[in-house]
Amino acid sequence: MIDKRLLNIIVIIVLTHITFAWTFWIFHENFLWNIVESVVIVRVLASVLLFKDYSLSWSKATQRTFLIKSIVYIIAFVVYAPFIYENVRLALMLSELAFYIFMINFLMYTYYFAINRSKAQKTKTMIIYGAGKAGLKLEEEYRDSEYKVKYFVDDNENLQKRSIDGIRIVSKQKLKEKIEKEGGKFDLLVIAMPSASQHRINIIYERLKDYFNEIKILPPIDKILDKNFLSKELKQISVEDLLARYPKDLDKVKIKSFIKDKIILVTGAGGSIGSEICRQCVKFGAKKLILLDHSEYNLYSIEQELKNDNILPVMQSVVDIEEIEKTFQKYSPDIVIHAAAYKHVPLCEQNITEAIKNNIIGTKNIIDTAVKHNVKKVVLISTDKAVRPTNVMGTTKRICELYAQNVSSKNTEIVAVRFGNVLGSSGSVIPKFKEQIQNGGPITVTHPDITRYFMLIPEACELVLQAASIGKGGEIFILDMGEPIKIVDLAKKMIELSGKHDIDIVFTGLRPGEKLYEELLIDETDTKTEYESITVAKPTPYDISLLKKHINELLISQDKLAILKQIVPEFNHQSNK
Repeated sequence: MIDKRLLNIIVIIVLTHITFAWTFWIFHENFLWNIVESVVIVRVLASVLLFKDYSLSWSKATQRTFLIKSIVYIIAFVVYAPFIYENVRLALMLSELAFYIFMINFLMYTYYFAINRSKAQKTKTMIIYGAGKAGLKLEEEYRDSEYKVKYFVDDNENLQKRSIDGIRIVSKQKLKEKIEKEGGKFDLLVIAMPSASQHRINIIYERLKDYFNEIKILPPIDKILDKNFLSKELKQISVEDLLARYPKDLDKVKIKSFIKDKIILVTGAGGSIGSEICRQCVKFGAKKLILLDHSEYNLYSIEQELKNDNILPVMQSVVDIEEIEKTFQKYSPDIVIHAAAYKHVPLCEQNITEAIKNNIIGTKNIIDTAVKHNVKKVVLISTDKAVRPTNVMGTTKRICELYAQNVSSKNTEIVAVRFGNVLGSSGSVIPKFKEQIQNGGPITVTHPDITRYFMLIPEACELVLQAASIGKGGEIFILDMGEPIKIVDLAKKMIELSGKHDIDIVFTGLRPGEKLYEELLIDETDTKTEYESITVAKPTPYDISLLKKHINELLISQDKLAILKQIVPEFNHQSNK
């Protein structure tokens, strides 16, 4: 086979003769062999010397390739034009140059199209929502598949009624009209807008879900692992995509400056929140990460995932003050993030003593030891259930907040961060609903009117670190969780997404300690921070000596609910029996 680079040079020689022959004929001039051979020599030299034009692959041509071709031969023209100007009119030279550039690019594009033309049989139809860079890349990747891209859809009115490579760009409404006119459904909708908000994704899904057999979505741009092949990143649209909200004021520079080169100890490191905090600490450049957890399996899992010389697993319980003391002495952490807690409301109702020990005493141990060892900052992970609590779990976390706000800590900044449910965490409703759907139902919901706040785990944990970075000590930060969601609507959405429309929903009644809705704010006087997604709760003064006394009484009292009520007067226990 002929070397393709040599073939490029042959094309230059042959094409130059053809374009000059045509141009001389059009201008009624005689063919000047010496002039043409001179131009051939200059063009070949330019092709070899400039941008290695002669070696450019035609089958892999891009817009840049076409531009390079044009530039090379324009430069060649600038070189040879002054020497042949006396023998050939400028108009003829310019006409030949334009014809030559047109022909060589036309030949290259024709070759590219012929070589790369899809040989796959198009048996399915698809629509790409989003005519931006991601949408164009996906259309290119799907050319050699069984899918035929029928339309692009875009909300930008300036793009509508235009087309890309013959594929029309239409509005949502126009698309619906076309599908209804053609009858039936299209096979696949791809939402190719990695920067789109959850609200926008929801609108697209609700308006178009009935017109497609399948809907896929690109994850947010910073979650796309392989930007060379976006089709590999496509996933089935899930309830997380429809509920997730991505804070617009996430300050990763601030988070990095807070975490980078610090020794960080994370308690509850193997849990849903703790493990994600650990991932974020690695991502933002922690110098050393101490993973503390009493669960062997959870600790092993996160340690194996993050496997690194700077990752140190410690299997301990936060209740064991003596072992905690040894850990602080050994590692001298700069930052402690306390995520260890019992969080399951009904289990805490059934095991009040253990909930008190692990949540209150565990938190007290961590804070006291951190203060003793002059740790720079302690971050307490709290919950919306601590606001006007109706259960033991929420009340224990409220006591933890009170202790964090009022303990004496001259060299240690202690802050708490309060947020609602995170999507997909262990023990949360979404994994439970998925399992129930997989088993054929029914889905069990406690009450038709129950609502909850939701946020994705990574975004919640990044906001935790961001809030912690601006804390000066004594604050309770509240994350903006968006609007609360009815759990029954969540169940219906998950059934709809599963495609199993014969799943029933059964209401089982509120569980012990459960309330219909959660709150994130205690008082309307709570103040804003520099970030819209983060608010600071009004401080609650509490004599620390009295609080410590009450905590001691709590440990020995037979009527623990009464002591909890004494410490947290707003505690309104709901047994829901």
